[in-house]
Amino acid sequence: MVEAPRVHWTEGGVEREVRWQSARGAPPPQQVVVVDDRITADDAFGQACQGIALLWRGDFQNARQLLVALASRADRKPRRSGRPRAALEAAPPAEMFHRHRQARAQRARTLGSLLVELGADYGIALRRAPDLRKACVEAFGPCQGPTVVSLRELQGVIGAHEWRTKGLEIPALGARIHPHHGVFAPIRSEYLDLVAQAPLPAALQDVDLAFDIGTGTGVLAAMLARRGVGRLIATELDPRALDCARENLARLGLASRVELRSADLFPEGRAALIVCNPPWIPARAGSPLEAAVYDPDSRMLLGFLRGLGAHLAPGGEGWLILSDLAEHLGLRSRPQLLAAFEAAGLEVVARIDVRPTHPRVADASDPLHAARQAEVTSLWRLWSR
Repeated sequence: MVEAPRVHWTEGGVEREVRWQSARGAPPPQQVVVVDDRITADDAFGQACQGIALLWRGDFQNARQLLVALASRADRKPRRSGRPRAALEAAPPAEMFHRHRQARAQRARTLGSLLVELGADYGIALRRAPDLRKACVEAFGPCQGPTVVSLRELQGVIGAHEWRTKGLEIPALGARIHPHHGVFAPIRSEYLDLVAQAPLPAALQDVDLAFDIGTGTGVLAAMLARRGVGRLIATELDPRALDCARENLARLGLASRVELRSADLFPEGRAALIVCNPPWIPARAGSPLEAAVYDPDSRMLLGFLRGLGAHLAPGGEGWLILSDLAEHLGLRSRPQLLAAFEAAGLEVVARIDVRPTHPRVADASDPLHAARQAEVTSLWRLWSR
């Protein structure tokens, strides 16, 4: 068993050491100082920018307010560099994308510097602290002693618990999906609408079996079952996602029709319909949750295309759900995508397109606004030649 990382600090002249907890995989801070309500936001921001972590011992609600203040300072426009503004705005989309990701990563590191200690039962010994024990067990698993976690990540745990409890309404499904912490939530409804509208392949009349590759919350498998597919096999590598999908399918009364398997891409056998919604951006993920969006070298996309023909029943279809945002960012071209189809021996039967409606499309202050405004999400219906 791999030993959990530890975080060290000195408090009241005593050396302390406890487990470091980060579901997003952030490394433990190397320098930690103890702070409370007396620290100013400017001092806290200055230390955080220097890589110094701040272990909070004051009022919990004041810590939340400090985090807001740190975010405000992190989001301030930087002073103009020597590079002309026009040159910055005219930079190639790929350069703007990488610069934007670097800025977001730096912001995350800065805001992640405000820390909270959790007790042996995930309790928080701070004034006005909420009871987050259940939410922490859901996110981190059973408590294994005192733990230090970033307040920003702890707020994500709170949000994940609320989503898991209340669920997310999916109009195309006519029901709610309950995402778990660390499992990508289907908040962009347009690609779900595509799956609800695409005509089911006639081959299902002979082989009433579909595969859902990388099922996540299980939402696509549930939608296909609700559309009348008799049997489905849904695959997933992430154990958290498998647990999430299992809970959702049971809640929807579909557990007997959808078999969940831990697998990298395809299960054995052939199906009349194989659906995959791979990560859309060919770039390195910065956290486990980002792996649902970023896929280095398009590993999952290309793996799906290369293996699709060998797993399709005669007359069957593969449904690839993919945004063209990467094309507008200069990270992948349409000819490259079509060449990948050709190399895999696949033919495009049809394509259904939809434009996203999420808030970022209308946010002109977003550095990637032009790419997001041009984005189209497609469901590619593929046959094996």
